[in-house]
Amino acid sequence: MSIFSKEALLDQHILITGATGGIGSETAKTIAKMGAKVTITGRNKKRLVQLKTELENVTTKDKIHAIEADINNEQGRLNLLTKSEEAFGIVSGLVNSAGITGGTVVESLSEEEVEHIMRVNYFSAFSLTQSIYQKMIKRKHGNIVNIASLSGLRGTYGNSAYAASKFAVIGWTQSMAVEAIRHNIRVNAVCPGFVDTNMARGIIAKKAERNQISYKTAMRNAKNSIPSGELTTTLEVANTIAFLLTDAAKNIVGESVKISGGSVMR
Repeated sequence: MSIFSKEALLDQHILITGATGGIGSETAKTIAKMGAKVTITGRNKKRLVQLKTELENVTTKDKIHAIEADINNEQGRLNLLTKSEEAFGIVSGLVNSAGITGGTVVESLSEEEVEHIMRVNYFSAFSLTQSIYQKMIKRKHGNIVNIASLSGLRGTYGNSAYAASKFAVIGWTQSMAVEAIRHNIRVNAVCPGFVDTNMARGIIAKKAERNQISYKTAMRNAKNSIPSGELTTTLEVANTIAFLLTDAAKNIVGESVKISGGSVMR
């Protein structure tokens, strides 16, 4: 059951990157039920087509547009913006959900791996946002939600490259928020911990391998490290993102909203 009105984002054009991932797809479903016109994008064509069909079952077909795009290069970003604007006009809400994990201990990291993680998790999102933001300024309205991570708030073992990319996202979010609010544009970040997605399960599997324990034990250890004893669901993250996109959050500016099950409280 949706906790939001069917008109909470009525006729707003929301663009979601990384929509084929667990958080992105759940966010698309949540926002579609709120009356928005939704552009979904990702590189997994098969999953993108499947998600479009799923979204058309919760809203009207004319409110969903799917665009296969690689936002890691300039041409991919340009094509995405052109096609999304042709479908629904200027983007009024942006959810930067595209991202990857990766990395290892510092002595084993290659420059290429660090650059790749930074490009996908930070530089590409920044560049896409910059283009959309310039048009939001002219309209004096907009909302931007960046998906960061608890890893953007504190360091953990073997996580230097990924954490650096998410610290960058949070620093950018806070600085841009101070600038953007002068134009009636809000910028915020959401910082989930372990979310029940393929990405998180992959991280836990790597921990199991590194510590020479079973995946089941590693999963139990992960849950035991969280005061709530539970992984966060994609719906919890999607609901948080959706709230930040609504006028109900109009004085929430530059925040890094944690969803940690009590594991990070600062």
